[in-house]
Amino acid sequence: MPDDDAGPGRRRVAHVVDDDAAVRRSLALLLRSAGFSVRAYESGEAFLEAAEAAAPDGGLPFGCVLLDLRMPGLDGLAVQREMAARGLGLPVVVVTAHGDVPLAVQAMRAGASDFIEKPYGGDAIIQAAEAALARGDEDRARAREAAEAAARVAALTPREADVLRGLLAGRQNKVIARDLGISPRTVEIHRANLMDKLGVRSLSEALRTALAAGFAPPPLGEKHS
Repeated sequence: MPDDDAGPGRRRVAHVVDDDAAVRRSLALLLRSAGFSVRAYESGEAFLEAAEAAAPDGGLPFGCVLLDLRMPGLDGLAVQREMAARGLGLPVVVVTAHGDVPLAVQAMRAGASDFIEKPYGGDAIIQAAEAALARGDEDRARAREAAEAAARVAALTPREADVLRGLLAGRQNKVIARDLGISPRTVEIHRANLMDKLGVRSLSEALRTALAAGFAPPPLGEKHS
């Protein structure tokens, strides 16, 4: 079971994963003093078990994970791999002993937001946690935008999607009409309809929505029918 300090009304959450009880206590005290709600776990296994137990209710509260790299059982890198496999999109700050920078680099390549070397200062931990949360918020906002954009693009008819591909390729209405074997007027109608379905008012907004959804134009020179 985690040491839980997730009081009501707090917005910032930190998940502290470390096998050293003294480290957990000191980090929890430090983070609470900076306004964080703290959940502490004595092992990587305990953290992942808590995440699994919380999954039916929406998972763990969003927050940064301060993750010790050197732990018995599942080490920090293994916890990171499990987080990725389970879709736990929480920003990670890894905590490493002096001389373990190669491990920290592996963690960064695996998606960690930052790493802190022991011995560390309190300010460094707070700053790293706050920066990780900020980046995590940005990632979540981009993911929401992409999901919403994808849902709108999915509502387009095949012909409207063809027109959108042409617009993404930078083609004019008359060129799109020639490529698709339809009249420019029909292209205009499809263009108006797709903009309405995408909920946009300008071509730039339509293109931005399509790109956010991962909607790609055809290869140069390819025509769609």
